[in-house]
Amino acid sequence: MTDLSLPNLPGGLPDKRQVAASFSRAAASYDSVAELQRDVGNQLLGRLPASFTAQRWLDLGCGTGHFSRALGERFPLGHGVALDIAEGMLNHARPLGGAAHFIAGDAERLPLRDATCDLIFSSLAVQWCADFTSVLSEAYRVLKPGGVFAFASLCVGTLYELRDSWRQVDGMVHVNRFREFAVYQQLCAASGLQPLTLETRAHVLHYSDVRSLTHELKALGAHNLNPGRPGGLTGRARILGLVEAYEQFRQAEGLPATYQVVYAVLEKPL
Repeated sequence: MTDLSLPNLPGGLPDKRQVAASFSRAAASYDSVAELQRDVGNQLLGRLPASFTAQRWLDLGCGTGHFSRALGERFPLGHGVALDIAEGMLNHARPLGGAAHFIAGDAERLPLRDATCDLIFSSLAVQWCADFTSVLSEAYRVLKPGGVFAFASLCVGTLYELRDSWRQVDGMVHVNRFREFAVYQQLCAASGLQPLTLETRAHVLHYSDVRSLTHELKALGAHNLNPGRPGGLTGRARILGLVEAYEQFRQAEGLPATYQVVYAVLEKPL
């Protein structure tokens, strides 16, 4: 049986301990460069059913808590839980409020009881989960009947300009891997959750130079975390090769960086 929870690429996804450590280190700088993350999260909020209310909600992969606070404002009578695998993010988010509880936890093994949440909201977090089948299974378990799992993730095609430019320089893994959109479709269809929305949309950001892009990825904690990535410092010749290759993508607005975002709103049947 084929394991559709992993990308169809050798090496799989990063070790979650490395993911947690990377995002913990980025907690202080994250919000200063999180334009895309805020845009995607706002679009995900806008995809919730207009009349939807949540007495108990979970912000899964809450990061700095930006959307925990947004959820608290949207559901002022609700009881919110903010969960993240990165302790550094939780330490940053906790004093800013928004949720009743801030807890360290894993999306693949949620520390919550069955049928306790009306809403699980997760913006740009589950792409780091190697076992997405378990993420969906846990969401199904924790949601009440009629509850909603709304997530935004990344799929194949994300940062293709950077990936293609590196391929002209060497054969190593320099850009994070992501699942194909078809895999998300298959896994969601098999989860027992009913898709209300399941689509992909491209978001394109522009940068003055390659350094600005790579600096932002590092500040977000989202730089290269994959198995097979090069060790040590990158030599000057390879950096110059990357810059030259990336310049082929330049547009009037600058160097483009494309993010292929998956938007999903899934409902647990009554």
